[in-house]
Amino acid sequence: MNFFQVHISSQAIESATEVLKSGWISEGDKVKEFEAALSERLGLCNPVTVNSGTSALHLALAIAHVGPEDEVILPAQTFVATGMVVLSKRAKPVFVDIQPNTGNICPKSISEKITERTKAVIAVHWGGYPCDLDEINNLAERHNLIVIEDAAHALGAGYKGKPVGSISRFTAFSFQAIKHLTTGDGGALCCLDEEDYSSALNRRWFGIDRTHDQPSVLGEREYDIKEVGYNYHMNNLAAAVGLGNLEDFPSNLKRRREVAKLYRDNLKDVPGLQLLDYEDDRDSAYWLFTVLVERREDFIRALKSKTVPTSVVHLRIDKNSVFGGQVPDLPNQEKFNDMQVAIPIHSALTDEDVNLTIEAIINGW
Repeated sequence: MNFFQVHISSQAIESATEVLKSGWISEGDKVKEFEAALSERLGLCNPVTVNSGTSALHLALAIAHVGPEDEVILPAQTFVATGMVVLSKRAKPVFVDIQPNTGNICPKSISEKITERTKAVIAVHWGGYPCDLDEINNLAERHNLIVIEDAAHALGAGYKGKPVGSISRFTAFSFQAIKHLTTGDGGALCCLDEEDYSSALNRRWFGIDRTHDQPSVLGEREYDIKEVGYNYHMNNLAAAVGLGNLEDFPSNLKRRREVAKLYRDNLKDVPGLQLLDYEDDRDSAYWLFTVLVERREDFIRALKSKTVPTSVVHLRIDKNSVFGGQVPDLPNQEKFNDMQVAIPIHSALTDEDVNLTIEAIINGW
């Protein structure tokens, strides 16, 4: 049994082979086709595909004009990329507390850390379970802040009837190898505002407007770059893999939710283990199935002895020296950091795998 499973469909292999044979492997029609499919099939708003989820986050900060002297609020319960993109804009990451039973950023803690220098809030959907987006966006509106959803775990998730990727001003997705939908590596930035969308399209490729700028007789495009741009575009080969894998995405997501239901039904009364909260007004994408356990190392060893892999995946990032190395007073984060661990959840798990995991946990540690 694997903790993560890379899913490459037969359609993805066929589509990638066609692109390789065509010789057009850089950005082209396949990228546009993939973006259209993400919008039509998953309800994403103006998805702009890029070469990584980190690029998507950085592009959002750039378009939002986050810069030196600005502060960006974020949780420590995330991967280091979420904080690194803030530093790359020479802004200050301000870490706030999380909800102890979801791992998601706490709106009350956000409100306590807002200053006159606060420019944006990055809301990380831990494990694919949506944050309290109404509260976060209402708070941001009152204080004129920009909300960026870090939805690296949350493709396919929903909040109050809307797909994640259609709610806040910016939403960044990851298509890295072990994500729900992979392009090998890649990502997408969704933009509610049309001006943001236009800017994202241009700035993902050096700020050049390839939609309207045409090649001259000299063989180079005639352009006048107005904003700093980046080498962030997705290529046709990655998009072809994404398009092929998108065919299996609904059934793969359904299987993840089936596995999650089996876990929730069978593990709810296990001594020493606590399931995370789950509200009926949202749907998790279940990239992770995190539980809180007592004596975590004993738990990990006990499951390993039964061939069941586990992982914390990510511990709090605020302890890293690059972020100052000074851990703020975040009591919920501290408790979560000490108790959280994830058990396997992906579409390749068999019922036998799931039952083995459940039995191993019920037998104790």
